[in-house]
Amino acid sequence: MTNFWNLVQNENMKIYLRLRTWIMLGIIVLIPILLTVGLTLVTDDSDGNMWELMGTETIIVFSLITIFTVVISAESVAGEFSAGTIKLLLIRPWSRSSILASKYVALLLFSILQSIVCFAVTWAINALVLGYTSDPGGIIPESSPMEGHSIWAYMGVHYLYEWLQLVMVVSFAFMLSSAFRSSGLAIGLSIFLLFAGGTITGLLTLTDKAWVKYILFANLDLTSYLDGRSPLPNMDMTLGFSLIMLAVYFIIFNAVSWTVFRKRDVAA
Repeated sequence: MTNFWNLVQNENMKIYLRLRTWIMLGIIVLIPILLTVGLTLVTDDSDGNMWELMGTETIIVFSLITIFTVVISAESVAGEFSAGTIKLLLIRPWSRSSILASKYVALLLFSILQSIVCFAVTWAINALVLGYTSDPGGIIPESSPMEGHSIWAYMGVHYLYEWLQLVMVVSFAFMLSSAFRSSGLAIGLSIFLLFAGGTITGLLTLTDKAWVKYILFANLDLTSYLDGRSPLPNMDMTLGFSLIMLAVYFIIFNAVSWTVFRKRDVAA
């Protein structure tokens, strides 16, 4: 186990020793500050509800966090092949499975760090500018299963659902990076999945076919359940169903990643 965490530490060093990583973290810090201060100055309204603005900023920043993690994920494996450093890893006394797992764990830790930074900054800047309140305002719909719970509980579940969507998109990018050794392909298709998946699913629902609800795109937006809605209103879907579907896709993505990487001929 100690050797495995040494591998994870090695992957963390690769991530955090790069200037672009700190630029990404800087953007995550800067965006909420600019949005809160800018909107306050433009609207000249300092009496808004901090949680409502925090929720809006969270959606925006989490899209950036997903993109940033996808970029790191896409180059995690493909970058090793293109730079030729993969051979240096494989000649060491570690199994291929351990090497790939360490890369994946490092990515998840990076995404968690970004999520924590996002929460801390969006909460702090909005509490500072708009004033702290325990009143959720209109952020928790009456139809929400979280109605009656504290705003802290609601935001905690909201972040969890956003993070699960991130994990799925990043796992998809990681699979493409491992299978095709192309960071460009992994980044492009993953970002397409993130932004165009919902639109494609919406178009497919016009066919009124039951199989549409089994598509990955249809189950990514878990936050819709938090608001008392369904990702596809005309389909019989529940939170449990979507979580099962995401688990199936998660297993498939990682099974492909591990299978291809373990059998890859590095010399080819």
